Amino acid sequence: MDSTEWDSVLQYISDPADFPSPQSERPVAEMTGVALHAQQLGPQLLTPPNSDKSTPSDSQDQSLQELPENTVVSVSTTFHPGANLLPIPPDLILLSSDGVFFYVHTTQVLSVSRNRFNNLVPPKPTKAKLRDDLGPVIALPETATVLNVVLHAMYDMSCAQYRPSLDTLVAAVDAMAIYGLFPKQHIAPSTPLYSLILSQAPIQPIVVYALAAAHDLYDLAVPVSSHLLSFPLYALTDDLAVRIGPVYVKRLFFLHLGRLDALKRLLLPPPHPHPPTEICDFTEQKKLTRAWALASAYLAWDARPDLSTSAMESALCPLADHLSCDICKKSLAERVKQLIVQWSVVKRRARRSPQRSI
Repeated sequence: MDSTEWDSVLQYISDPADFPSPQSERPVAEMTGVALHAQQLGPQLLTPPNSDKSTPSDSQDQSLQELPENTVVSVSTTFHPGANLLPIPPDLILLSSDGVFFYVHTTQVLSVSRNRFNNLVPPKPTKAKLRDDLGPVIALPETATVLNVVLHAMYDMSCAQYRPSLDTLVAAVDAMAIYGLFPKQHIAPSTPLYSLILSQAPIQPIVVYALAAAHDLYDLAVPVSSHLLSFPLYALTDDLAVRIGPVYVKRLFFLHLGRLDALKRLLLPPPHPHPPTEICDFTEQKKLTRAWALASAYLAWDARPDLSTSAMESALCPLADHLSCDICKKSLAERVKQLIVQWSVVKRRARRSPQRSI
């Protein structure tokens, strides 16, 4: 089947918009209508043929044998028989739970997976009896959108063009661990999947942080934690705490508590006094000190780890309206400026605690 015939039999299926996302996910499969005669079709047969050996999906193969001669199946738009992802043709077919076929290579699967794809793939490729046989069919519990992300990571390709939702990405990373793929290897700062997940962190940062923590993806957890400064710690559910684990929960708590403690320390010193003048002696300057103490106490009492510098300015700068001394006004302005600079450099990310030398 040449490229023109391939294009003539493909039609897009409806968008799988089951998950909330700023942009709906693009379809990962196309409907393909072909005749199921292996002897008549060329090596680019679009429907999975029979395997010559027993596999965990023998029942699925039997059902394929019972299909009518002309049928319509869903085939991955990336992992189809004519994709030419490797110099060799595909010899393994993965079937998603929603009926989409993915044509992959046993050598690629075995080279990436440390447990033979959850012990579903034989250690050696199965030899085909027929010239058109594209390998055994393995039925998987994952949906096509999830499996599509897993296989793109396996082949070190970006799946950004499909616009997978955050729920799909989370399920895919969890599935990678099940099928023997190291998430740390495929979700490093230089990988496409890392950038794709990080781009969705502002939407649901606690979900991405929990994902990073569950798989010890430290390089992902650190930048995501900066989006959690506004997250109320009391909203952390038991299930989330279990998924995150004690180490990353501690880092999140220490990030919040550390910023609050730093804020209180930074607010404590009042503006510097100046030498007494005819219109402003030490008694007059104590008014500014008391006003600063009251304003800073207000900020500290209702402080949040994500306190903005504009909130600081709106609480402290109006103190100048009650001052008649220009030197005191200048001292107040310099103190507020210093406070903002100091607050801006307080750490905003949950990092590892420094190792103490013995």
